[in-house]
Amino acid sequence: MSIVVEDIQMHVLNMRTRFPFKYGIASLVALPHLFVRAEVQVNGTKAVGITSEGLPPKWFTKNPDTRFETDLEAMLEVISKAVTFACESDEAETVFDLWMRIYEAQANWAESTPHPPLLWGFGVSLVERALIDAFCRVTGQTFHQAVHKNALGIRLGAVHDELGQVLPGDLLPQAPLSVNVRHTVGLADPLTAADVPSGEELDDGLPYTLEENIQHYGLTHLKIKLCGDSEQDLSRLTCIAGLMENQPSCAFTLDGNEQYTEVDPFRELWSSIVADGDLEPFMRGLIFVEQPLHRDVALSDDARDVLLAWQDRPPMIIDESDSGLHVGRDALDTGYVGTSHKNCKGVFKGIANACLMESRRRADPQGRYVLSSEDLAGVGPVAMIQDLAVIATLGITHSERNGHHYFAGLSMYPQAIQKAVLSHHGTLYRRHDRGFPTLDVRDGRVDLTTVLAAPFGYGFDMDTTQFTSLSDWSADSLAL
Repeated sequence: MSIVVEDIQMHVLNMRTRFPFKYGIASLVALPHLFVRAEVQVNGTKAVGITSEGLPPKWFTKNPDTRFETDLEAMLEVISKAVTFACESDEAETVFDLWMRIYEAQANWAESTPHPPLLWGFGVSLVERALIDAFCRVTGQTFHQAVHKNALGIRLGAVHDELGQVLPGDLLPQAPLSVNVRHTVGLADPLTAADVPSGEELDDGLPYTLEENIQHYGLTHLKIKLCGDSEQDLSRLTCIAGLMENQPSCAFTLDGNEQYTEVDPFRELWSSIVADGDLEPFMRGLIFVEQPLHRDVALSDDARDVLLAWQDRPPMIIDESDSGLHVGRDALDTGYVGTSHKNCKGVFKGIANACLMESRRRADPQGRYVLSSEDLAGVGPVAMIQDLAVIATLGITHSERNGHHYFAGLSMYPQAIQKAVLSHHGTLYRRHDRGFPTLDVRDGRVDLTTVLAAPFGYGFDMDTTQFTSLSDWSADSLAL
């Protein structure tokens, strides 16, 4: 096989949230949604691949001293550089080889910049996804088939040495046909109608409060953001536990949002939570705690020593600390049970991490090894659906989904795209009473049948050139 990039174009569609999404130090109200369109030659045949992602403030760097415009410039710089490396790259034998070449070029360039790996890796991930989409389309394979047949040429040992010559299909399970939605409860999200200030009610026909979401979607899984104040967190957890008590089951994760620079203050918060007898039944549903320690210290020697000595520590994973190809392995050595997958951190990286966790699990059946699925406020019909295609192939059965909650379905898209989504993904989306497609969550789950049948998620032809060319777009258009 051979693959070479001919051209990559980028276009932008501005999106506004239904209400502010507060996570850590950021509060998201609007962002540019970037589309990447790659024209490639696969075995001499022209193919087009598309991917997209919203560009959120503060997640990749979480520097409180920079303005969103500055953060945005950095995101666009790393994306543009990865695009340049892709277009300048020679023909490669496989998609994986081409990705690795781009990744290494980006890494070498980034050494002379202030950009951290989590950020510059994001640029590579967008190119990577567009290449995968083009390959699957031109070869007539689904993403699941391409991975299990190793048509993409994945070399797991190039990411994790211990995997050697093992192939992805040797370790990955069959894809689930549905996935539990782990609903995000943001730091400022109202839990009940009493929490909504007068004049801030929503009238868009979608559930707003957590109580409404539980009733509307039949939620069984939650992701609860912690603020780090024990009194506030205990009060909020108690209220959430009460709202979920009528559900047949409740499984949840806690997101520490990098609130701590040392383990001991988090340990104090954790002790106060587990000491609350009223919360004990609810806490039985805990799956894991996500990234309580700031990325600067989460994988330090001091953190490792304290975590490994903390015998009854909760199961914890990293998220923002997962900055390089090998960091999932480092997390296990530090005392975490695993890491997260987001497409923005890399598809091939996620596949390698899933295979690493499964390999370790087979060697140590009594151990706990987790690869979770977390959201970046992903919105369809491209970004979110491609993410679902990947996590299904990785065998992940529950996933944080929040894009459909913070944005009003796919109402921001032209009618032709909305119609195509409903036509091709009629079990994943439904037509809202007001006409736009919205994610069809039933009994807390989404149906992945159409996602798994498409080449790489979305499956229909989509003209992204109708949106604003990146060269003509300005952050001023967001009207923040």
